[in-house]
Amino acid sequence: MFPIRDHNPSGRTPYVVYLLMSANILVFLGYWGIMDDPNAINRFFFDWAIIPARIADGFRYDTLLTSMFLHGGVMHLAGNMLFLWIFGDNLEGEMGHLRFLLFYLASGLGAGLIHVVSAPGSIVPTVGASGAIAGVMGGYLLMFPKARVDILLVLVVYFRVFSIPAFVMLGVWLGMQFMGSLGSDPDLGGVAYWAHTGGFAVGLVLCLPLWIRRGGPAFWNQTYGHPPHPEQQYELSTSRIPRVRRK
Repeated sequence: MFPIRDHNPSGRTPYVVYLLMSANILVFLGYWGIMDDPNAINRFFFDWAIIPARIADGFRYDTLLTSMFLHGGVMHLAGNMLFLWIFGDNLEGEMGHLRFLLFYLASGLGAGLIHVVSAPGSIVPTVGASGAIAGVMGGYLLMFPKARVDILLVLVVYFRVFSIPAFVMLGVWLGMQFMGSLGSDPDLGGVAYWAHTGGFAVGLVLCLPLWIRRGGPAFWNQTYGHPPHPEQQYELSTSRIPRVRRK
């Protein structure tokens, strides 16, 4: 299942989301030329990615920040940017530009630290914006649990787009990350599940003051968990395949 959009229009232009997406893409393009050189890319990631054992020993805390703008490939980058584009604009609209930027960075730093705690002896470099974006998803769940999200379901040759509430999509995603956290060994590399799970929790907690200022449960009662403004409506284009009527 792939989320492709939500029905929750933003009240303002999400300049910070655009800035973060541009920064991630430009940084990736900056080292794209060495992706096919194992020695060069490994050295690059060694210098700028999170290496838990190094941070646990008190060195290179700066990589908690720099790693947030590095990705291991095109699909890694594209997936993260898609999630940021879908869920980031609404939180930026609620928080304001500067507060959202600080929230995003704090979520990423928190996710990185949780990853270090989960594998303090690991020497595997870890990169990606997914910890920070998981924080955005946690905040989105708190603020707009019933906003509709369009999901693309792909089953071999079966494709279908359908809408589900955000709490279902985000809950399933979080459950998958948590189960992955329990079933993986972070010392061996792979997906940084604890960074995803931890980042989600950090983002949700950091968003609590905003939710309380909006009225807490009263905010949900006013909106029934939906966006506090009319939802975006999408019309699927009609099929160009001619319909043959039965005689």
